[in-house]
Amino acid sequence: MSPDISSMHIRGKAGLAVNRPVESVPTGWVWVPLNSIARQETGHTPSRSHPEWWGGDIPWIGIRDARLHHGGVIHDTLQTTNTLGLANSSARLLPKGTVCLSRTASVGYVTIMGREMATSQDFVTWTCSEALLPEFLVKALIAEGEGLRKFGKGTTHTTIYFPEIRALHICLPPLAEQKRIVAKLDTLNAKSVRARTDLARIETLVSRYKQAVLSKAFSGELTSADAAEQNRDGAIGHPPHWRQMQLGEIADIKSGITLGKKRKPDEQLLELPYLRVANVQRGWLDLREMKTIEVTAREAEALILRAGDVLMNEGGDRDKLGRGWVWDGQIADCIHQNHVFRVRLTSGTVPPRFLSYYANEFGQKHFFDEGKQTTNLASISKSKLSAMQVPVPPFEEAKEIVRHIESAFAMIDRLAAEARRALELVGKLDEAILAKAFRGELVAQDENDGSAQRLLERIRGARAAAPKVARRRRRR
Repeated sequence: MSPDISSMHIRGKAGLAVNRPVESVPTGWVWVPLNSIARQETGHTPSRSHPEWWGGDIPWIGIRDARLHHGGVIHDTLQTTNTLGLANSSARLLPKGTVCLSRTASVGYVTIMGREMATSQDFVTWTCSEALLPEFLVKALIAEGEGLRKFGKGTTHTTIYFPEIRALHICLPPLAEQKRIVAKLDTLNAKSVRARTDLARIETLVSRYKQAVLSKAFSGELTSADAAEQNRDGAIGHPPHWRQMQLGEIADIKSGITLGKKRKPDEQLLELPYLRVANVQRGWLDLREMKTIEVTAREAEALILRAGDVLMNEGGDRDKLGRGWVWDGQIADCIHQNHVFRVRLTSGTVPPRFLSYYANEFGQKHFFDEGKQTTNLASISKSKLSAMQVPVPPFEEAKEIVRHIESAFAMIDRLAAEARRALELVGKLDEAILAKAFRGELVAQDENDGSAQRLLERIRGARAAAPKVARRRRRR
């Protein structure tokens, strides 16, 4: 075998392989070298040192273009070249219908040229003969998915080299069957796209549903029929038996330890874990990466968090001010840094989660309006945080509101999780359908189609009988 053609045998996932596999094929199908039924080429990049070779009416496909148009037809590109660019490089103007595969940098992007175009050297291209539908070749390449990397070399940056490309074989059905397979896959793909779109919308709806639940909760509608009736006719308010109080009236608010504090050489210090802004998210705590700090026993006594403390961020991006959640004692002897406020509610006022749900949704306007902006960061002072108005229902009613919120959120989260699982299943279904297509099981076979082998023989015979003068067009 020529050294320009790989001698390796690599079986792909679906209808492609490096060199011919030995297994049987569906009736009428045949394994053939891809470059025997499609002219294989590559592209080139005109020199960037010559700006006059760039900008023109010839679309030039780069990796970003292929990523944007993966699986489809490309008509326009982010960059263009011109006749000078082609004349002074190895780039070629390729015909409409040419199939492009990214073979290096980002392996696996596939597209069809919607008009005459050129490509960079990151691609291998095939201009299909009458034996092979370009759309069928695209489906075959997409069916391989990440498996295309098996044909390449390199771990960090995989490249499919030309010895393997020249040895590529495709499992070829009769032309009529190719058309039926492409049509069926297009129909199923359209349904898959609609399903993906609908399922992806659920994440947006989840946020809206949770906002609606919180609006009803903090207007009293979840626990008071009178409040629900009142809010139908006007702006959302609170039931008359609720109090409106400043946060500082119902809680002790404390800033945390300052990092980099100078210490006396003889100070006895304890090493404790502490919460940073990154740990305190909106509605949850991210405790995967915890850091420690040395503090005195007195500082530790003042700063160690207790279960039920509400945490709120003091600094960061303006829209992140006040973001937080409730500490449940997940880590023993944990403290907080000075960019995180600890809010310890007075017993019998409101449950910690009531405050945190309220602050994360309706406290945001207060934080945004009262926050102080510097060049890079925003912050809110303890006094401004203390002034935040909080609705205070009777304690038992507040507990009932939290139960309503968490019950509704749990149901919404279950639906969202089911949607995510369904989205994963759609992806697996797509893979299964493609695999079925290239096993010859997706569409019915028709004995009137003939065989791919006979089609190839007719094409070879027609080429052999063609006048030799036709080759003059290849002279340059």
